[in-house]
Amino acid sequence: MAEFRKIGDVTVALGTGGTTKGGAEKVGPAYRNVVAKEHWPKLEGVTTLYELFERSVTKYFNCKCLGWRPVVNGVAQPFQYMTYQAAQDKIKLVASALGAVGVKAHDKVGMYAGNCPEWMLVLQACNRSTTYCVPLYDSLGEDAIEYIVNHSEASIVFTSSQKFPLLLKAIPTIKKTVKTVVYFGEPADAAKAATEKEGVAVYQFEEFLKLGEATPLEAVPPSPQDPACIMYTSGTTGSPKGVVLTHENIVGAVASMTAYLQQGNISCSSDDSVLSYLTLAHILDRVVEEFALSVGASIGYWQGDVKKLTDDIAALKPTLFIAVPRVLDRVATGVQGKLKKKNAVVQWLFNKAVHSKLTSINTGVPIDKASPLYDKFLFNTVKAGMGGRLRFVVSGGAPLASHVEDYLKVVLCCPVLQGYGLTETCAASFLALPKPGHNGTVGPPVPGTEFRLEGSVELGNDPLAERPRGEICIKGPLVFSGYYKDKQKTDEAFDADGYFHTGDIGELQPNGCLKVVDRLKNLVKLSQGEYVAVEKLEGVFSECSAVSQIWVYGSSYESFLLAVVVPESRDLMAWAKEQGLAADFAEVCKNPKAVQHVQEELTKTGKAARLKGFEMVKSVLLTPEEFSVENDFMTPSFKLKRPQLRKHFQKQLDDLYAAARAAAQ
Repeated sequence: MAEFRKIGDVTVALGTGGTTKGGAEKVGPAYRNVVAKEHWPKLEGVTTLYELFERSVTKYFNCKCLGWRPVVNGVAQPFQYMTYQAAQDKIKLVASALGAVGVKAHDKVGMYAGNCPEWMLVLQACNRSTTYCVPLYDSLGEDAIEYIVNHSEASIVFTSSQKFPLLLKAIPTIKKTVKTVVYFGEPADAAKAATEKEGVAVYQFEEFLKLGEATPLEAVPPSPQDPACIMYTSGTTGSPKGVVLTHENIVGAVASMTAYLQQGNISCSSDDSVLSYLTLAHILDRVVEEFALSVGASIGYWQGDVKKLTDDIAALKPTLFIAVPRVLDRVATGVQGKLKKKNAVVQWLFNKAVHSKLTSINTGVPIDKASPLYDKFLFNTVKAGMGGRLRFVVSGGAPLASHVEDYLKVVLCCPVLQGYGLTETCAASFLALPKPGHNGTVGPPVPGTEFRLEGSVELGNDPLAERPRGEICIKGPLVFSGYYKDKQKTDEAFDADGYFHTGDIGELQPNGCLKVVDRLKNLVKLSQGEYVAVEKLEGVFSECSAVSQIWVYGSSYESFLLAVVVPESRDLMAWAKEQGLAADFAEVCKNPKAVQHVQEELTKTGKAARLKGFEMVKSVLLTPEEFSVENDFMTPSFKLKRPQLRKHFQKQLDDLYAAARAAAQ
């Protein structure tokens, strides 16, 4: 191992960096967490997810494992749980039933349902039988289901009674691959009959368990290198890619999370509980739930209705809460909305308390000791709204605004940790610690991550500068093994040194924390975590007759897109004449009715192209000035110069977002 130098409390640099072959780009040194400067963290006695759960059953057999809320007469009841032992008993039945219907080791098992205990039982049955789980987002449409099921060659699909009718639409095109469908929940007789008519066997989940009981099979344990799942990315450009994650990857992520929380003096045990509401088809929730199982914690599954999320939180009283920024924004807005209903004195006192406590936290005082009196008389009421037991919150999926992060750690009385990672890196590659200076960053690398920065100084990225900046490139035990059936894309994703290129630009802070500052690719991640390919959308909207040129803009702190449009002058002026507007082109571009007209035309074009809701432009700015090489809005090869456009229009963009937020209130 090369000599290392420490950067801040947690990060170490190995080597000095240099240039890539040919010297076109610079590369920084390799960086790691100080805990992993010589060895990656391990879980004692565990190399696969099968071993992880078996160990937990032995240690926590009578502890609460998987929970749900029965509904009686339309009213959700308190959470009920099966123990670790009871869960294992059902997992054995599911694994045996898989064998009974002809599913063999290394076959693929599709999962198309919202989060529920059955989801986890099937996952663990896959681990027990060396089959590969292929999760499908429960929001996917027919085309995506067809592609993923056929591409992965899943021979069996588990679904819910609610999703079964949607799966049924894809049955004619997937029945050559899929031989069996198993569904959870209430009887779905019509979908069952129609599916069986296509030659596909159908079982209700309880029937499937009885099949396993009648045909018991021994476990077929996987090896660390066997795939645990194939997770298909959202596919913002082209078809979705199947990310192959092995048992070694996910166990490594759990070991990394365990070691990292210990660095932050956070320990977890069977007294902890997690609310499962972020989809298990996403690697973040998968890793968190496997981590919870590794320490004997309980997992409570929500009702599947966002309107009932607050009620589920209050009923479960979680100690660990995983969220995307959109959810945390709503929590903060909800607190502030209730505060506005109080009298002026209470508002003044509350805001003064927030400022005072935050000042103490930023000087290094632990959150639970920063303001005991304010906590007792003001903030514990807010904490009670989240169940009253929260020990820490983790935010991922998109950047969390630093002021929201600050506000929530004060009023919720617990650390709010922001992280960064991708499906390909098994979720969290970086995670902030509850320390001063970590706010507004994604923190240092977790113990399972090695990274370096690469970049061209010409593009403003210098990984060897005093404050290193460049594309974030990652390697280590958490990095995926490749894209399923796509060697070309796999080879393109890695460099000669084995680093996976994320496409994101990072800047290393003096304290060893990373700040994600830009995207190398023209992809924008909105605040709810959805990726948007803006260049693709510009191509779609350019088909609109009202548009001469268009630049689509999105902020990671906002949930919708904006556009700056150079209107097609003849179209706009003809419309203006019909409306009786006597003005020149520049004046018409300022007219609110003209803005609305172009907005409506863009919406029509988007709907005709079957764009998703988050891909639609929600607000428009019209400009009479063409984008050109001369005004520095385009390159000589006629590509949009996005940084220059953003700099020029930033004020108007900020105003559009502010106006849209105000109108929504």
